[in-house]
Amino acid sequence: MIELVALDMAGTTIDEHGDVYRALEDSVVEAGAHVSAYNLQAWMGADKTEAIAALLELGGVSAGESLVTRTFGRFRGILAGFYAANPPVPLEGVEEALRALKAQGIKVALTTGFSRDVADPLLATLGWRVGSGELLDAVVTSDEVPRGRPAPHMIHRAMERAGVMDVSAVIAAGDTVNDLLAASNAGVMGVGVLTGKLDAEALSRYPHHAILAGVKDLPSLVSSLQPAS
Repeated sequence: MIELVALDMAGTTIDEHGDVYRALEDSVVEAGAHVSAYNLQAWMGADKTEAIAALLELGGVSAGESLVTRTFGRFRGILAGFYAANPPVPLEGVEEALRALKAQGIKVALTTGFSRDVADPLLATLGWRVGSGELLDAVVTSDEVPRGRPAPHMIHRAMERAGVMDVSAVIAAGDTVNDLLAASNAGVMGVGVLTGKLDAEALSRYPHHAILAGVKDLPSLVSSLQPAS
């Protein structure tokens, strides 16, 4: 029986117009790195500090701590500018899907490669809150765990905060390879969604239970997995 659905934010539940992708690329290029589309996509969904360090090294720049810190600061500044000019919105059908899941007694958590100081203002803009009677039961950011995706830690922390103990009772959904790898590493059911940059063929190369058009289709999937009453 499914008790918890843990969802990625950007590209999975939130349409932020690809601005995370652009801000990450722009900040690393400003620091002198050459960024290939392949490497950039490979690090989408990961902790942004870890992603910046990796992309700098892959792009031919030594990723010292001070440079990573400065580049992360630029990433935040660039992203804030993008968001101010074109605010993120919920993806089509997501809020309705989350309410439908809650109506089924399913807890809902968000996990994100953002740090807490980036995630909270974004969620506040959408009016999404954590608590009794609210849309969310937990939000876990990458700076609250030892490692970001593809490590399993954010999913396990979401389980802890939601009071769910059984990994077989958890679905983790996202639009990136790292989302699916994190689900596999956590021992939970991984679901890919096609609202990000990758198509079904690309996502299906990685461990998954299902590939859906979007989070809007999750309530139907969850219903199909519940035992008959």
